[in-house]
Amino acid sequence: MALSPTNDAALLQEVDEAVRKDRLDTIMQRYGRWIIGGVIAALLAFGGYLYWSHRQDIARGEQAEELVAAFEKLNANQPRAATADLDKLVAEGDPAYRAVALMQQANIKARTGDLKAAAALMAKVAADTKLDPALRDLALIRQTAFEYDTLKPEMVIARMKPMVDAKDPASSWFASAAELSATAHYQLGQYDQAGALYGRIAKTPDVAKSLESRSVQMAGMLGVDAVADRAADSAEADKKGATQGAADQKGNVAPKAAAAAKVEETQ
Repeated sequence: MALSPTNDAALLQEVDEAVRKDRLDTIMQRYGRWIIGGVIAALLAFGGYLYWSHRQDIARGEQAEELVAAFEKLNANQPRAATADLDKLVAEGDPAYRAVALMQQANIKARTGDLKAAAALMAKVAADTKLDPALRDLALIRQTAFEYDTLKPEMVIARMKPMVDAKDPASSWFASAAELSATAHYQLGQYDQAGALYGRIAKTPDVAKSLESRSVQMAGMLGVDAVADRAADSAEADKKGATQGAADQKGNVAPKAAAAAKVEETQ
């Protein structure tokens, strides 16, 4: 008696499962130890990573406490004790904490009048490619400020150019970099460039009041009316705000009128 199609399907399924089991048994016989070893190694590696990450978090917390302690000692006029804490961070800290420690050491050197040593420490931070670019830019600005009297104006302009010209996104340190560059342009007699930069600084949002005041004064002295520019920008912003407010109000009135009409229809 011939097998029905259903029985044929069942038979084929049993044969297929038997073949798969035989292949699996063969693989386990040949490579079972390697597979088990690989799984164990992967688990050990993952566990090691979790432990390392935990230790890194603990170390960062300890370094943050050491940095705060150094700042507190500086505020308490204990520079030697603070320097010892900073030296430890420079030697053992991760890149970010090491950079902050170096920058603070540079500030201490600058307060004592050793601008050359201060600039050298800032140069180390500026050259560290492991750091965030914004932190390196800040170090370069500080280095240039310490070295300013020994640099040619062209060098100052060249150093600051990437930050001054950055557009998308603009540099976080544009205002400080632009002031150094504008001063260098002024020294070279390039008054148009200097005035334009001072004008841009004056129009920069959230710039420090002292820097804004200096920039407005210098821009005005060089023929750029930064005060008028700021007033025009402010008036334009107010106009946009008023237009948007009117549009919002109009948008709110329309639904109210429609709702009133709907109520009248139902009465």
